[in-house]
Amino acid sequence: MEQRFLYEKLNVVKELGQLKDIPEIIEKGLAPHIHLREYQEEAFRYFITYFEEENLRKNKQIHNLFHMATGSGKTVIMAGLILYLYTKGYRNFMFFVNQTNILEKTKENFTNPLSSKYLFNDVIEYLGNKINIKMVDNFSGNDLEEDIQICFTTTQKLHMDLFTPKENSLTYEDFENNKIVFISDESHHVNTLTKRASKAEKEAKNSWEYSVTNAFYRNRDNIMLEFTATADLKDTNVKNKYLDKIIYNYPLINFRSSGYTKDFQNFGTDSEPWERTLIALIMSEYRKYLFADCKLNIKPVIMLKSQKIKESEDFYEEFFSKIDSLTGSEIQELYSAKIDILTQALDYFKAKDSSFQLLEHSLKSSFTKDNSIIINGAADNSRENQLLVNSLEDEDNPIRLIFAVDMLNEGWDVLNLFDIVRLYDTRQASGKAGKIGAYTIKEAQLIGRGARYCPFKVSEEQDRFKRKYDNDLNNEYRILETMFFHSRNDSRYIAELRQALIATGLQDENPIKLEYKLKKEFKDTELYKKGLVFSNKRIPKGRDEVKSLEERIRNKVYRYTQKTTRGAVVNLIGDNKTSTTASEIKTIKFKDIDYNVLLGASEKFNELRFSVIQSKFPHVKTLKEFLTSEEYLGNSTIEIKYFTENITGRDLFKACIGAFEKVSSYIISLKPEYIGTTEFEPKAIKSVIKDKSIYLSRLDENGGKGISQVNCPNPEYQIDLSKESWYVFNDNYGTSEEKLFIKFFKTDIEPKLKAKGLEYYVVRNERIPELAIYSFEHGERFEPDYLLFVAKKNSDNISNYQTYIEPKGNHLLKEDKWKEEFLNEIGEKHYISKTLISGNEYKIMGLPFYNDQYRREDFLEKVSAWIDTI
Repeated sequence: MEQRFLYEKLNVVKELGQLKDIPEIIEKGLAPHIHLREYQEEAFRYFITYFEEENLRKNKQIHNLFHMATGSGKTVIMAGLILYLYTKGYRNFMFFVNQTNILEKTKENFTNPLSSKYLFNDVIEYLGNKINIKMVDNFSGNDLEEDIQICFTTTQKLHMDLFTPKENSLTYEDFENNKIVFISDESHHVNTLTKRASKAEKEAKNSWEYSVTNAFYRNRDNIMLEFTATADLKDTNVKNKYLDKIIYNYPLINFRSSGYTKDFQNFGTDSEPWERTLIALIMSEYRKYLFADCKLNIKPVIMLKSQKIKESEDFYEEFFSKIDSLTGSEIQELYSAKIDILTQALDYFKAKDSSFQLLEHSLKSSFTKDNSIIINGAADNSRENQLLVNSLEDEDNPIRLIFAVDMLNEGWDVLNLFDIVRLYDTRQASGKAGKIGAYTIKEAQLIGRGARYCPFKVSEEQDRFKRKYDNDLNNEYRILETMFFHSRNDSRYIAELRQALIATGLQDENPIKLEYKLKKEFKDTELYKKGLVFSNKRIPKGRDEVKSLEERIRNKVYRYTQKTTRGAVVNLIGDNKTSTTASEIKTIKFKDIDYNVLLGASEKFNELRFSVIQSKFPHVKTLKEFLTSEEYLGNSTIEIKYFTENITGRDLFKACIGAFEKVSSYIISLKPEYIGTTEFEPKAIKSVIKDKSIYLSRLDENGGKGISQVNCPNPEYQIDLSKESWYVFNDNYGTSEEKLFIKFFKTDIEPKLKAKGLEYYVVRNERIPELAIYSFEHGERFEPDYLLFVAKKNSDNISNYQTYIEPKGNHLLKEDKWKEEFLNEIGEKHYISKTLISGNEYKIMGLPFYNDQYRREDFLEKVSAWIDTI
């Protein structure tokens, strides 16, 4: 019998409902801007369960691998596990990785509180004690330390330090005398010994893996946590090594299907590199303008990818020569490409200025040398450049254009990369027929670096962090969640690239696009032409009872160290005593600081605008009250460490900015509560219910989701909807339960409606945003599967009924009970403003869940009773 991976065993524990809960220190110790996703929470629970259940560990030393997709937030998992293991007595952590650029990025994320990607809360407390994060060179003499200490090193440096010990470097004794948590990022690089198990022992002892493993086993309490997106589990030795170690498996295919990645499309054109690049510039600028239309300040980034450094440097010069001489007529000529999305972008700018001069000037100002970076090889790999390419999403980062060869193939993921331009047309031979070339695989992996979703939302009910338009492929904003790979229109290369993307999990092998078309006969009805559909809104729940900040924020201390240019000359011979610059501490409360200083510093943060503050704290009358009142920030203290005789106004201003950065993070972390309005507002049916295209990654082969009901191979679900005038779309691709309801409607409900001479239509709600409704009590979003419209013609008007219907599978009858309760409330609690409608009568109601096995008779009884009242 084939052995199971460790995560498969934990899957069983999950199914039994026996996973451990996430401890408070993880939830409170991570930065306020981090909102754990469901798979991240699950990864924590898998590890905690394994750590705390001896029968799972079987007395083994803890060595685990988190096999998780690029961009899925592995560093968040690392930070959370550091906090958790602190509560288990661990103080010393060693982070190691093979590349310096990844190391520098991680140092920022773990130790720089001013970084936008800092992973920890500004205050971490455990058992009443404040915990600091410290960066150290080694663990010698740290046995009494109570803070978290992290040593950062590269795999190569760790190997050399252990192989040839030097002063202040890590030694094997460090790992014998302290219990240490090893954190290995991009850990697939460490498996040199595993993959060469048959090599001579002498050679094996010189491998990085041997050094790391040797250090790890020096103390039984040491823990090894490995992280990678690309474990080579096809290698028998690697698979055998990790069978009992992979504690969580979340590959790219899961990451993408969950909606956390961009969509991807190849943009193939018969063009030379400059024209290909110009198309990418226009698409990028189009995105920038669309984001701005949505009042979002998001800057799309382009990568220009070359094969060789010399080629990249040459194109750098060519690019800025060509952009300087760009004209509107050159842009106009791109219409000849006859690519729909490019035509859409050109039409957008043409509507603003038919000469394209606006677009021309916009491109020239957006893509300058100041807004570009070259990162071709080691010579470009400065710390400054690394910080730039790892903070591309930051508002103060100007970079729009990256010229690169292979420096960013690993350890780098970026949210706002939307275009990669392949500046070469060669296609490397793959050797064996049907085998993907190594360079094509590398390109697919690079695309994966930019696949992570760029968070945004256009309307309040949308999820910022997930794709929004898989159920509306024709939406103009679909491009804001789509990445393009621009290349020569070479069918053989594109086929190979597609094969590589499927292999990495970034693309479905057989993507499914479904079309919902409204029947012409429905479009000709009065209901479609003049009818109304109603829905309610979600609005913030009042915070009327909140009359102050919580105490920990009211009395917080913010620390600032004065910046000076002071230094000292040290005698290197003889007495080694050195003089230190004396420092002093001054504390001052917000209420005692000149208000102009407070106001000026607060203006740096959108979260401290009075409108935002008042939405969170409705009893605040002025911004001054919030900043200086003892009920709010007045008693908060700034502690300034200074070296000069006086503290300047500039020092105080900078200290306030540092404090307000923390306050604004707190304001962001205040999650609003909502209610659903009882007022239902009208929209024209023809503006809401339209033809639409949707995307699915897979079909339910048993006749459920994605399978046509018209052509369903299972006769239990099949019905020819083309002959049913009451069903407004051409087909139904819903779940099996939804299909069963349609058959039930045909056999049991339609005859009753027909007998009363009523006009009636069933509309499938395929994630139509305007048809969403919100529960009255908590504002929870709900999209009932069907709307039944019924019209009765009276002598002087028409009575219109809008009824919500939700078929529900057996397994969800209890779990979604709140939805049924909401449906039952709608008829009694809703109201329609008479000023918004005229003439006809409108009534809205919901019906109980339909379930073919358990609720069929009850549902029919309720529907029949309702029809009798019409």
